[in-house]
Amino acid sequence: MRTIPDVDALILLATALASKRRPAALAEIVSAADVLKGTVPYEVKLGEAFYRLSADGLIRQVAGGFTLTPEAEKLMAGGRRKIETDERLLLIKENLAAYEPQGEHEPIFLPLEQIGAAIAAHRSEKKNPGRNLLMPKATDPVRFYKRDGQWRRAAPSRGRKA
Repeated sequence: MRTIPDVDALILLATALASKRRPAALAEIVSAADVLKGTVPYEVKLGEAFYRLSADGLIRQVAGGFTLTPEAEKLMAGGRRKIETDERLLLIKENLAAYEPQGEHEPIFLPLEQIGAAIAAHRSEKKNPGRNLLMPKATDPVRFYKRDGQWRRAAPSRGRKA
C-alpha cells in the first residue's frame, strides 16, 4: 500500500460528480470539489493530483473535458449508497492505496495558468446564484406548516398598526 494525498480522492469524487453525462470541464470539477469539501485545493495540488491520477490510468482527457476510466469507476463503486462525504472520501482513499496501475498511461499536465483560470471562473460563477448547478441553492425563507392535514404557507407578519 502506498500513501495517497487527500486531494487525489477529492478529485476522483469531484470528477465522478461533474462528469456524469458528459466530459467535465476543469471549472466544473473545481466547482464539484468546492461543493464536496467546502474549499478549493491550491492550484499546485490540483495539477499534481491530475498528473498522478492520469499517470495511474484513472482520469482521461476526452473532447476538452475529463472523465473517469473504467478502472476508476470500479474504485468508486462499493460501500453503502447513502454515505457521508467524509466517509466516502476515506473509502476512495483506501481503494486508491490498494490500487496497482496496469501498464503505461499518458499523464495529463495542466499548466498553472489553466488551473488558475478555472478557479477564477468558478469563483465568478459562485457569485451568480442560479447559473452553476453544482453549487447548493439558497434556502427559501417561506416556511410551510401542517394544519388540518394539509400543508399551508405561513402567513407573513403584519406588524403593529398604530
